[in-house]
Amino acid sequence: MPSGAPRIFVSHLAGVAVFDPNGDQVGRVRDLVAMLRVGRRPPRLLGMVVEVVSRRRIFLPMTRITGVESGQVITTGVVNMRRFEQRPTERLVLGELLDRRVRLVDGGEEVTVLDVSIVQLPARREWEIDKVFVRKGKGGALRRRGETLTVEWSAVTGFSLEEHGQGAESLLATFEQLRPADLANALHHLTPKRRAEVAAALDDDRLADVLEELPDDDQVEILGKLKEERAADVLEAMDPDDAADLLSELSEEDQERLLTLMRPDDAADVRRLLSYEERTAGGLMTTEPIVLRPDATVADALARVRQQDLSPALAAQVYVCRPPDETPTGKYLGTVHFQRMLREPPFTLVSSIVESDLPPLSPGTPLPAVTSYLAAYNMVAAPVVDEGGSLLGAVTVDDVLDHLLPDDWREREFHEGEAARGH
Repeated sequence: MPSGAPRIFVSHLAGVAVFDPNGDQVGRVRDLVAMLRVGRRPPRLLGMVVEVVSRRRIFLPMTRITGVESGQVITTGVVNMRRFEQRPTERLVLGELLDRRVRLVDGGEEVTVLDVSIVQLPARREWEIDKVFVRKGKGGALRRRGETLTVEWSAVTGFSLEEHGQGAESLLATFEQLRPADLANALHHLTPKRRAEVAAALDDDRLADVLEELPDDDQVEILGKLKEERAADVLEAMDPDDAADLLSELSEEDQERLLTLMRPDDAADVRRLLSYEERTAGGLMTTEPIVLRPDATVADALARVRQQDLSPALAAQVYVCRPPDETPTGKYLGTVHFQRMLREPPFTLVSSIVESDLPPLSPGTPLPAVTSYLAAYNMVAAPVVDEGGSLLGAVTVDDVLDHLLPDDWREREFHEGEAARGH
């Protein structure tokens, strides 16, 4: 490599913005595509996988890239919007090469790949992988204690072999800042083997958030590859309605086995949701809305609304109940909306500003009626109350949309576009 050629480590490209010559953003880099070559010749870098605004993933050939600098990628402006389809001879650099266990040619010591660098060849617009950043020693929790070094591509061997039990630490580091929906998109586009490895490496809460954003088939596939105790832990970390939706895709035998492994309180919420028809208010609702007693103040309500893990729809209002202040036994008195709370002094009791004129939904209310209710009253969530007046939960607009859209809407979002691409 000539001394003036810049070397770029691929982990620094994950999530980097891609711009056309006019300065308009095309999308963000989600991976790089390389082709392994015979012998010890460095792999040729074919292009980048770019996620455009619609979350479609397209292929951007390296020949269409005019600059990789200052945390951005510049293209020629000619972008083929056809969907990316990985070919058998291609490897995803972030998705498949990082975290591999390979061997040093000199001595045969096994090492873990932490990163690889790419460089543009002189007098050409071709790029190749030239160096590999590796760590000696075994992976795992103490992985940072091993010696690290950067070697030539030709100094390691083992990239062409299928590896079982490949780690995911370095790959996850490139995904760290992604929202759950974007990480789900990235996970969906990995091979089943790599998808299972990455899912196994995510902590329970992060995996739960990602599962809620994946298509049903991916959810079932990932859950089925987890140990049953871990699967139960992840189901506990999911919103009860999402956990119920996922379990409904399994056989009754598998449902019962996982529910038995869950904490009794969490399992009880999910069992209750599974008892309702899917396209009814009871089947759509979450069992964890914000519930307050009549003697709670506006300050108390605002403190609950500020909880970081609440969705915007659930944080838009609180539900006032006589004790016990939890579902499904609290006696429903009414709703207080977030905007109303902002207009009142902090010491105001929620019971004095509660809205009780709107009739709540019954658990058997069908989906079309739930949709009409939210639209007619400009609501983002609505209480679900049984015949005895007890609050069972709340239906949110995002759950309604999930059931109004086609069953394969997540698949369409991930796969929008044509079925092939050209290099």
